[in-house]
Amino acid sequence: MICTITANRLEEMAPLLERQQLVAITGAVAVLLIVLELVRRRKLREEYSWVWIVTAISIVALALNQSLLLTLTSWIGAASPASTLFFGAIVFLLSLCVQFSIRLSRLTHRQRTVAQRLALLEEELADFRKQTQKSTVGSTSQQHIARREASSDEVA
Repeated sequence: MICTITANRLEEMAPLLERQQLVAITGAVAVLLIVLELVRRRKLREEYSWVWIVTAISIVALALNQSLLLTLTSWIGAASPASTLFFGAIVFLLSLCVQFSIRLSRLTHRQRTVAQRLALLEEELADFRKQTQKSTVGSTSQQHIARREASSDEVA
């Protein structure tokens, strides 16, 4: 029964219009070219670029393969193939936000740890400088006293 409902629904849905198909392909190709250029200029790291490249290729594949897009539209229960592409974009952006939130949390934790370690090192350095200064001042004072005694011995 589900198969017949799905088959009937696929027959009822119209594929993407040529203009919609062209906009989807053009947008995906533009994203792909921009990502490749950003990677080339080293503005975007390769580890992040694959997500954008796979997404752009997926959009092109769905826009070119109307039957796959119609099947996917039927599975999610969308009203039209364009709605399916928008739904996919929303899911993609949501997952991207979650990924960035995870990375941001990690970086915040690392920054806090580095700041704490830096504060401890600065405190150790200050203590070391104080100890070095005291020992230098102490030895300089002793040298000064020794010179005075030597000069007073010479005068006497």
